[in-house]
Amino acid sequence: MAHQRVALWAAEPDLDDDINDTDVDIPIPMPSSTNEMYDEPNLQLDEGSLQAMQQHIAQQAAFAQIPDVVKRFIVHFHQAVLDNNLQEVTLAYESGWTRLTEKYYAKTEWPEAETIAPLVNDDQIFLILYRELYYRHVYSRLQPNVDDRFHSYENSCELFNYLLNSDGPVPLSLPANWLWDIIDEFIYQFQSFALFRSRPASKTDDELTMLGSEGGAQAWSSYSVLNVLYSLIQKSRANEWLKARAEGKTDEEIEEIVGEYGTKPLYRMLGYFSIIGLLRVHVLLGDFTLALKVMENVGLGQKAPFTAPTAVHVSTAYHAGVCYFMLRRIPDAARVFTGVLTWVMRARQYHTRSYQYDQINKTADRMYALLALCHVLAPTRLDDNVMNIVRERYGDQIGRMGRGEEGLSTFEELFLYACPKFICANSPPYDDPTALASMLIPPTPTSPSSQNPSVVLGDPTQRHLRAASSHFMSLTPVSSLKSLLKLYTSLDAKKLTGFLDTSGAGVDEEEVLSWMMVMKNAGRCVGRVQVNTGSTAANGEKDNDEGSRPSESLLSGEWMSISDLNFVIDQNMVHIAESTVGRRYAGWFIRNSEHAARVLDSVKASPLPPRVVPTQVQKKSADGPKGEGAPRTTGHKVAWGGVKVA
Repeated sequence: MAHQRVALWAAEPDLDDDINDTDVDIPIPMPSSTNEMYDEPNLQLDEGSLQAMQQHIAQQAAFAQIPDVVKRFIVHFHQAVLDNNLQEVTLAYESGWTRLTEKYYAKTEWPEAETIAPLVNDDQIFLILYRELYYRHVYSRLQPNVDDRFHSYENSCELFNYLLNSDGPVPLSLPANWLWDIIDEFIYQFQSFALFRSRPASKTDDELTMLGSEGGAQAWSSYSVLNVLYSLIQKSRANEWLKARAEGKTDEEIEEIVGEYGTKPLYRMLGYFSIIGLLRVHVLLGDFTLALKVMENVGLGQKAPFTAPTAVHVSTAYHAGVCYFMLRRIPDAARVFTGVLTWVMRARQYHTRSYQYDQINKTADRMYALLALCHVLAPTRLDDNVMNIVRERYGDQIGRMGRGEEGLSTFEELFLYACPKFICANSPPYDDPTALASMLIPPTPTSPSSQNPSVVLGDPTQRHLRAASSHFMSLTPVSSLKSLLKLYTSLDAKKLTGFLDTSGAGVDEEEVLSWMMVMKNAGRCVGRVQVNTGSTAANGEKDNDEGSRPSESLLSGEWMSISDLNFVIDQNMVHIAESTVGRRYAGWFIRNSEHAARVLDSVKASPLPPRVVPTQVQKKSADGPKGEGAPRTTGHKVAWGGVKVA
């Protein structure tokens, strides 16, 4: 029976047409009171009964529109969830749902939960899980309306209430990919609703009324989202579990520490993924220090405590790197991005077949863009393979940003593409029409290069853009000053001022001194990687997990120099010292030697092509003495198995 179920929704498209020939008649039961009303000679229906009948007829019509293969899929999907058959649930979730979506529901909604309820015997737990998939499909493929946003929040509340408030751990087994997608989609819908409600000018009267109601103020609030994530962490004791594993405790000791909930894979993975979700939520809210603090027990390496989906590692590295970038710890951000991008390139053959492939690619491309910004703000030596991709994709932008103020618009454009869409924790005052009307006053531009009059002054993304742009603008004199100082070992201050005052704008020594102090400050930052010592983690040639052990705080660090140029001002003289770190060739030779060995092994393993004797040689052999043109079968053999001809 299991093989039959797999074939129904994991079959090739041509087999689905054969399945549609089979009818699945599951009638929707009619209430007995409604049947008795039809026998009344003087039938008078009130408005409630009429609406119930219309709804019943609409459900019957919608049920008839469902293809039979979809009905069978839902029935077997429900049975797999009831049986806690993890293998079939995984197959249905990752393969069956995706294939049927592409074939039948690529541009429309799946059937509503009330419509397919008779197929699953009105199982409320399965219907909650089904609605989670239903609304995720609406958000990803379609445009959700205000009702979808509120109903998806209500369904999320029902799901987490069932998981957290039941009497003991719930008897449910779901794959890790689905559990991660539940947490990830929960946060995405929270972000989407926060962005939706932050634009009161585009709302209709009905939307303003719903958002101004008591339920509208509570829906997708920051408090409720954070409460869910922290409750899952506390219920599963995920942090205690991670600490116990790091301390090397035995399985019996760990089970005693985490309790009955923490021993269940469902709660353990949900707790672990909720920590990653907290990282993302705090990044969206702009609290980058707290975001890194919640990750102290997890770390930033790719060594998860269990087989986590690739999207988990990519999301963790992306948001942690954004934290370091916004805290101006550029070398740490570059190290995190480089480590995960190198790992993704090596594991490409495994995640290309994943349904999350597109999302992983989009996030990876954003990290490449952030690496380009890191290279402009604090040039450091990184992995050659990663930097080659960065230069290939964003080489022109890096060149424009290196020209100072001319590259500000390019910097802002790249930052807005690469950074997450930050949100505000508070909702606009929809319950106060006067205060709301004051927000609709035409805004002023928030950026020197911004020409968009619709940008709101309180937009969190624009606030972070201004902070990053100001840091970029403060470094504009550094590139020209640095290239000039590299030509000298000592230079008089007046002479340096004359070189910089090429336009005759009246640059004085005090202004040049302020530029040099900016350059000095830009060459130092707080970090966890000693870049100039040639550490293997800094150049990405060795261990990408270095410095990311859970026992070390992600916020720890010390002041260090990230520039290869140093100078000292002695009265009117500037003394320059340039330190050049030699390239580490060991890793390069090791990687290329391994590549050459793999190529040689593949050549040896490949079959030799059949030997083709030219026609002239065959004719000459036939006319000549016997055995004159026959190939030699003795003698010294060459590397590819033939016989070396003397």
